[in-house]
Amino acid sequence: MLDKVSQATDVASVMAAIGKNARSAARSLATASTEAKNAALHAMADAILAAQDKLLAANAADLENIQGKGLLPSFIDRLTLTENTLSEMAQGLRAIAGLRDPVGEVIATWDRPNGLRIERVRTPLGVVGVIYESRPNVTADAGALCLKAGNAVILRGGSDSVLSSQAIHACLVEGLTASGLDKHAIQLVPTTDRAAVGAMLSGLEGAIDVIVPRGGKSLVARVQNEARVPVFAHLEGLCHIYVDASADPAMAERIVVNAKMRRTGICGAAETLLIDSAASDALVKSLLVGLQNAGCEVRVDADLMAVIPDLVTAKEDDWRTEYLDAVISVKKVGGISGAIDHIGTYSSHHTEAVIAEDPAVVARFFNEIDSAILVHNASTQFADGGEFGMGGEIGISTGKMHARGPVGVEQLTSFKYRVHGTGQIRP
Repeated sequence: MLDKVSQATDVASVMAAIGKNARSAARSLATASTEAKNAALHAMADAILAAQDKLLAANAADLENIQGKGLLPSFIDRLTLTENTLSEMAQGLRAIAGLRDPVGEVIATWDRPNGLRIERVRTPLGVVGVIYESRPNVTADAGALCLKAGNAVILRGGSDSVLSSQAIHACLVEGLTASGLDKHAIQLVPTTDRAAVGAMLSGLEGAIDVIVPRGGKSLVARVQNEARVPVFAHLEGLCHIYVDASADPAMAERIVVNAKMRRTGICGAAETLLIDSAASDALVKSLLVGLQNAGCEVRVDADLMAVIPDLVTAKEDDWRTEYLDAVISVKKVGGISGAIDHIGTYSSHHTEAVIAEDPAVVARFFNEIDSAILVHNASTQFADGGEFGMGGEIGISTGKMHARGPVGVEQLTSFKYRVHGTGQIRP
């Protein structure tokens, strides 16, 4: 642990060594066999289950250290580890081991008139830097996904989860060592000094190929503004649900409540509900009452204030707010056109859902809304790499270059071209 380090030069030297070791590990991982990587992942899962008591003790210490800081329940929820979450963590590692290895996959092949055969082949990105706040599960998820894709990874967790992340990381290193892979393939930055983040954003003198931030808006904004290397990220998850007049009422209520209340602190939680102005009074009331009964504070526009008592008037800022809490803003809109206009104005381009039985409405929603994930007749909380069958995700990207949506194993690769000739020269 390097927490007592106070001199920037010390942090810089430590980070430089981490970058050098990661680059070396990336070279060996690029040619590591699928069997070796899978063996490491299974060994990591075994190590986590065997160290359950140590992991829970470390997490309990982290939770004790944040007492009195006035943190949101959603923050504490993300930080907390239980026997069940550790079991799920181990299962997640085994699920990633079961995924198809993307490295070396021939994506496309074609022949040229001159006899050249060209192949486009998946290749690792190299070194991935992951900067995250109090989400100790990211330590395992990111480490495993990067490993499967043949990448070395440098992890910089939040100070509030430092003990939990260290304990998990020790299990990952144990798995690497057991399978004969370079222990530097997954490194955890050993200091909570913020200078370490700045060093990573600089690219560690060319060692880091891409940065993935996982955390709140301020962290992601800093990474996007300061990074000197490409970034896979979303600034916030301002997700919308549009309920059309053609929606099945029972389905609509069930989905809306789940999308908002299943877990309020995740980026796929719905923050704004848009209701077709042509929807029946019964449908509108059922949606609002369903949310209230689930413990959600409902903030509505003027058109909805008279529907039921105890509603809060929504302000302009509500349409721009990612609550990450049991709060939702609700507005009546002029059908699918109104929904598209509202989402186009306020969306963060993460995830949007439409609840409708009219195929024309669904077609317009899918064709005209430009967000990374679009959902029909299902909860926005399915915006998750695991739910997509990716075996987990390192994050959600709302960018349009390279990776978009859940960033899983496949998205953690690039590609190169292999050109086969029989003696051709260019005239």
